Amino acid sequence: MGVATGVLLAGGRSRRFGGDKLAAPYLGEPLLHRAARAVAAVCAEVVVVVGPAAAAPGLPPDVRWRLARDAREGEGPLAGIVAGLAEVRTPVALVAAGDMPTLAPPVLERLVRAVLAGPGDAAALGEAGGFRPLPCALRPATIGAARARLGVGERSVRGFLAALRLAVVPEEAWRALDPSGETLRDVDVPEDLWTQHGGGP
Repeated sequence: MGVATGVLLAGGRSRRFGGDKLAAPYLGEPLLHRAARAVAAVCAEVVVVVGPAAAAPGLPPDVRWRLARDAREGEGPLAGIVAGLAEVRTPVALVAAGDMPTLAPPVLERLVRAVLAGPGDAAALGEAGGFRPLPCALRPATIGAARARLGVGERSVRGFLAALRLAVVPEEAWRALDPSGETLRDVDVPEDLWTQHGGGP
């Protein structure tokens, strides 16, 4: 979709994983590659956000991508969103984490369309009791609100989204596209590579 640019957050330190989790293999390729392919299936280009001193990651040759860097180390995913949004020139940014290996492109496209179809600033996936902060879709103009929250020491992506005009895609609507809910899967520790949702590395 030429209306959307992907923003893939890859600046975490992987402390709980005990190593570079984005390079960990999952179904034959690194976690980051799988996330990038899913986002690239929906977006014309992917902005990969890494830490200030991190080496540029290698990505599959069929993924069109650019590199962005966090302004400072250790400020969390909201700071990564700011760095990514600064590079977006399309009407919508589709934001996901590099440790989400089973993103479903139809669900990602649904997020983008939820922003385009309404007057709101952002869209997220609903679940029992609320919504998931990632993946999400944002209008690039929300960068000002994100910077303001960082400026007062607030780093919660959920809090940032909740303060916007947020369209929540009902769980039954997005699960019709991804019945097992694999889009929400992320990897924090090595066991997550095979325990979540009965998957396998």
